[in-house]
Amino acid sequence: MSRAEANTAWAGSFVDELARAGVREVVLCPGSRSIPLVLAFARDGRFRMRVHLDERSAGFFALGVGKALGTPAVVVTTSGTAAANLFPAVVEAAQSETPLLVLTADRPHRLRDADANQAIDQVRLYGPYARAFFEVGPAVLADPDLRHLRTLACRAVAETLVPLAGPVHLNFPFDKPLEPTGFPEDFSRTHPLAATGRPEEAPFVDVRAPRAVPSEDVLSRLVRAMSSPRGVIVAGPCPEPERVGPAVRALAAATGFPVLADGLSGARFGAPGGALIVSAYDLFLREPRAVERLAPSVILRVGASPTSAPLLDWILHHKGVPHLVVDDGDRWKDHGATVSQYVRADPAATLEALAVRAERGASDEWRQQWRAAERATLDALADDTGEAHEGSVWAAVLSVASADGAVFVSSSMPVRDLDAFGHPRDEPLRVLSNRGASGIDGVISTAFGVASQRPAPTICVLGDIAFFHDQNGLLWNREEDARVVFVLIDNDGGGIFHMLPVADHEPHFTQLVATPHGLDLRHAVELHGLKLQDVTLPDLEEGLKAALGAGETAVLRVRSDRAANHRRHEETAEEVRRSVREALG
Repeated sequence: MSRAEANTAWAGSFVDELARAGVREVVLCPGSRSIPLVLAFARDGRFRMRVHLDERSAGFFALGVGKALGTPAVVVTTSGTAAANLFPAVVEAAQSETPLLVLTADRPHRLRDADANQAIDQVRLYGPYARAFFEVGPAVLADPDLRHLRTLACRAVAETLVPLAGPVHLNFPFDKPLEPTGFPEDFSRTHPLAATGRPEEAPFVDVRAPRAVPSEDVLSRLVRAMSSPRGVIVAGPCPEPERVGPAVRALAAATGFPVLADGLSGARFGAPGGALIVSAYDLFLREPRAVERLAPSVILRVGASPTSAPLLDWILHHKGVPHLVVDDGDRWKDHGATVSQYVRADPAATLEALAVRAERGASDEWRQQWRAAERATLDALADDTGEAHEGSVWAAVLSVASADGAVFVSSSMPVRDLDAFGHPRDEPLRVLSNRGASGIDGVISTAFGVASQRPAPTICVLGDIAFFHDQNGLLWNREEDARVVFVLIDNDGGGIFHMLPVADHEPHFTQLVATPHGLDLRHAVELHGLKLQDVTLPDLEEGLKAALGAGETAVLRVRSDRAANHRRHEETAEEVRRSVREALG
């Protein structure tokens, strides 16, 4: 047996099992040590293969695929810092519970810790952020080793999936020669199971992780806890919005509880079906009178912590009331230490079961109080005749976004403005974001990854710093099935920092915190063969319609002044507070 034959059999068997387990999307980065894996994917024929020059961008594209599909994409790198460049995407996958399968090639064991070129310690490289780590054995053309390897591939895919979804890392030591040869026919004849796997394309081992469903006793206790006239459902960002969102609305319709639905929860956008989906809570919960008057007797929460800081403050203010969380993910979701009952179970299935069992307990007065605060807020926004601000972007985006596409929103100000100014609509809409670690790196690449799995173009709303951070991601425009219309809010720096007290400390604030860059990002766009179009806020809706109709990647830039935008946000918030005070007496 030659070393080349062992490498070929080893990589080919592993790749074969990934395909049998349902993996289809593969993102590759250039390198030598990973050649056995790369060519195994290429020779297999069942994968959609994509190549990028930048490992960080490749990792975030694969992350976007996982967010859109709920199943992992594979990202492959060579050894050394190439593997380290995936770290930001791995962190986000872990924190947002997104499937991701990371395959890093490595030097053989004899070259580790021995001053060999391009050899770093890749064992457990991503620390606690990998849901599982497997140091794959050296390539061996032997029956028990190949059967073990096939099992390992099945396990790795299963480990990425819900309920404990996240990234899984496998490290492959390969020795030269790396180029493939044929699979030895005599080995295939004598060891057919190891060489070719189970019959009829079945996975070598079918690994399933059952979702936890509450017992009747737990459901009964939850129903009793929710038998309250002043209950509220808080729906935060979740990895399965298409399942959890409808379940939230069903329970809200059954109980009458108002729903405070994060834009990333899956519950804000779609036919309410009798549920009271409250608009603009991020704005009216800034008014102390609203916080006091809207005092709940029970809070039921699903998903991660909501984006809205005023909503989090409202929960903390009422920390003494029963607070129920239903979640089966790997991360503890109670950073405010306000939860009184934590149920580890499939949130969608649990809420659906509760909807069948629960009685309509919310009082008409309670619902009317939420409606009054909402109505006062929307009236104040409608009467606002001041200059448009960055939050105004969302009226245009949500009016044209297609249910066949998606909206990807950057962290920092865009996702906060979505929460405040992105009002519910009856048409369904898939809204995604990298809110696990809330970084602004990889936004462009993740948006392209999402777009590659949607039949219509994705709209991505991001700021200039996030755009600058991931300029290399524009290279993904070469993928024929990935089309993104970017709404670039360019205020020449970090606009969100104007919301902080440090903004009063000039000149250091502008120089060291807001960090204006003075760059014209048009040049980065044109480098990739794209065009940047400047649009005003009043013209944004028409610009989006034209760009989406063209079906090509486009960049629509909306210029904004950071200080003026902050002032307009403050003026709008004050008008809302005044209107809500009057409405609530």
